[in-house]
Amino acid sequence: MRTVICDLVGVEHPIVGFTPSEHVAAAISRAGGLGVLGCVRFNEPEELDAALDWMDKNCDGKPYGVDIVMPAAVPAEGTQVDLGALIPQGHRDFVDSTLRKLGVPPLPEGEGSGGVLGWLHSVARSHVDVAMNHPIALIANALGSPPPDVIDRAHRGGVPVAALAGKASHAVRHVENGVDVVVAQGYEAGGHTGEIASMVLVPEIVAAVGDRVPVLAAGGIGSGRQVAAALALGAVGAWMGSIWLATEEYRELSAGPLQTALVRATSSDTVRSRIYTGKPARLLKNQWTEAWESPDAPTPLPMPLQNLLVSGAHQQMMRAGDPEVLAMPVGQIVGSMNEIRPVAAVMADVLAELDETVKRLGSL
Repeated sequence: MRTVICDLVGVEHPIVGFTPSEHVAAAISRAGGLGVLGCVRFNEPEELDAALDWMDKNCDGKPYGVDIVMPAAVPAEGTQVDLGALIPQGHRDFVDSTLRKLGVPPLPEGEGSGGVLGWLHSVARSHVDVAMNHPIALIANALGSPPPDVIDRAHRGGVPVAALAGKASHAVRHVENGVDVVVAQGYEAGGHTGEIASMVLVPEIVAAVGDRVPVLAAGGIGSGRQVAAALALGAVGAWMGSIWLATEEYRELSAGPLQTALVRATSSDTVRSRIYTGKPARLLKNQWTEAWESPDAPTPLPMPLQNLLVSGAHQQMMRAGDPEVLAMPVGQIVGSMNEIRPVAAVMADVLAELDETVKRLGSL
């Protein structure tokens, strides 16, 4: 099935797959969708450049995109050390005591990067600088419209810009700012997400801007039937993220305890919280998230301070390898992620079920 999004970004199928793994993104592109690499985990431009060099060589000539995290307004920010001074000691003490209670050991001496800096505006700009030196087919922004100069730069390079929206009013503002694609991300989605469910949000955004730009549906989409539902609601394709966490290719980035926790989870095993970045994000529910809901837990800090506060803890938990103690963004579709499979198999099943569903609906 082809829609306008296929022609816009040069893909075979109306499936856009977001992932922090270049291995997964390349596999999505090779399977006929558009793999979109999340850049936030890359602290240094050279790291992202190396990942995109790898994708240039491993997408079999198929298009791919990147996802940045950048507010439209340029914030005042300092260095990581400067920002660290703004974190209250009580918050640090809570994190340390919680890790001890959960039995999470400290990192070995010398291990750990000191945190993810991709939430900083300056670092996100470096991601744009690097990405524009590669043959990307799309720049998406998880925080809505990028700054005007970033949109202009992308357009001068022939690269369309996408922005995520959790309200129709957000989508209208994005289009007015020059965005080419709106991703209507519903409440069910993993990571940063709003308060309106996809069934309500997608047609609202389509009604508001669908006559001007293509709209992709996101949140709770992991099967062909769900892609068909998105199309029925007026979207021209699906933006899928969580489903790729349970793939063999994701093991190149993170495996073991994370994927064990994901395949165990049900659709009710997520929680929307500010504890990951300072903005509302849907996470896998576990002992770490429950600790932040206790009466003695401090209020999460604003972005980027919250992520600087907990990023070391995230590394400790991942290294400790306990499936019950992890910090992982994931959507409610996790309840359908019951086995680890290759990206190509996931994509094939989605497309086959999409075709079957469209045929079934056409026969009613």
